[in-house]
Amino acid sequence: MSKEKTSFVYVTYIRSTPEKVFEAITRPEIARRYWGHENVSDWKPGSTWEHVRANEQRTVNVLGKVVEVAPPTRLVITWASPAQADDPTSYSRVRFDVEAYQDMVRLTVTHDELEAGSGMAKGIQQGWPIVLSSLKSLLETGQGIDVFAKPLAA
Repeated sequence: MSKEKTSFVYVTYIRSTPEKVFEAITRPEIARRYWGHENVSDWKPGSTWEHVRANEQRTVNVLGKVVEVAPPTRLVITWASPAQADDPTSYSRVRFDVEAYQDMVRLTVTHDELEAGSGMAKGIQQGWPIVLSSLKSLLETGQGIDVFAKPLAA
């Protein structure tokens, strides 16, 4: 019996160019500035990619394969926790669609094939909004936000 799947879609508008947005997703030295992680790969279809924490331990928090690359408009990757890397059914998929939109970019992130109710599904629903807000801040102001910030106590 297959598990129920769900998806998460987030759209944001960024005063930037498609090229700069695509580079921010794929270049480790830029991703580190807004995500606290580096996305490491040669970005060729079939290659592996790793989401590496930008600290001394260099912990791999997420990994997967590159499915499709069409700079600067589309990137599709698979996504799994390292603990579940050997289970093909644990992988979800992330698609970044980068579209010129007047004098800005419309970035649509579609994270699908997620197991409904899983820790991963819950985590990305909180994670993508803050990460993409930080990406927007970095590209528009030169400074990302703290993606590891916790809500202030009331």
